[in-house]
Amino acid sequence: MYARRRRLYFAMMGTCIGLFVLAWGVVRLWSIPVAVGMCVVAMVIPPLAAMTANRRGPDDRWWDDPSGDRKSDEWWDELDGKRRRQR
Repeated sequence: MYARRRRLYFAMMGTCIGLFVLAWGVVRLWSIPVAVGMCVVAMVIPPLAAMTANRRGPDDRWWDDPSGDRKSDEWWDELDGKRRRQR
């Protein structure tokens, strides 16, 4: 899952850079409003790419991994209504 999210992130950021370069290197010669519109679209891509790269999938088990601090883990388990096996 991580590799797929990473590839998608780099593809989105590459598209963003490509839109900026094309807008002001080529498209502005024919139409400045279209170039500005391309930049507005490119401006929206980085936050979406960050959300895509940082989202957690169903296979990512980050929420129930123990932190290593026994007291903290017991406290969170109590809040979540879970009971851990005593060691």
